[in-house]
Amino acid sequence: MGPLALETEIVCSLDYITLGLKEEKPQVLSLLSMFLERCVQKNERMLETSQTKDVVTILHGLRAPSLSIQQYIDRIFKYSCCSPSCFVIAHIYVDRFIQRTNLCLTSLNIHRLLITSVMVAAKFMDDAFFNNAYYARVGGVSTAELNKLEMKFLFSLNFQLHVSVQTFRNYCSVLRKDATGGLIERPIQACGMKESWANKDDPVCPQSISR
Repeated sequence: MGPLALETEIVCSLDYITLGLKEEKPQVLSLLSMFLERCVQKNERMLETSQTKDVVTILHGLRAPSLSIQQYIDRIFKYSCCSPSCFVIAHIYVDRFIQRTNLCLTSLNIHRLLITSVMVAAKFMDDAFFNNAYYARVGGVSTAELNKLEMKFLFSLNFQLHVSVQTFRNYCSVLRKDATGGLIERPIQACGMKESWANKDDPVCPQSISR
């Protein structure tokens, strides 16, 4: 049983119902994709109006993939067979990555960041998961590239993959409020939780990824 399998059972039932974390086609997929799409659109408008060049990283592709964020997330869920909660965990990891690297989410990097974060979340949380070569085929990248993305991602997070129950609950609550119209705006560039959301009691668990 994964490290959050029992903990997530105590998450507010209203959030679980709204996000459909136990349904065959969980609503969290569409809610997360809509949120990320808004972040990308805001960031790209900001870059265009400020005439600022985006900093190119290992996560950037030469052009935006043909699949939309929604289609890409649906594809990952369909073929990875990971638990729906992995997408909430991946969302948390993406926020942590952005806070540490100051990455600006755009259409050139969001897809690579998604496949990497979901893969890492599945490895940490689920009892069974596929290897990097399989996730690479799902994500439309080479195995060598995904290996590099994973290493960049993990070192940027300082291997801090543990997520407390309270942090998980906070993110579920925010996504639920998005679903019910209580939209919470977040910083345009960071597109993530402000520092006050972070649980400073979360322990560092680098050994947890050695499964």
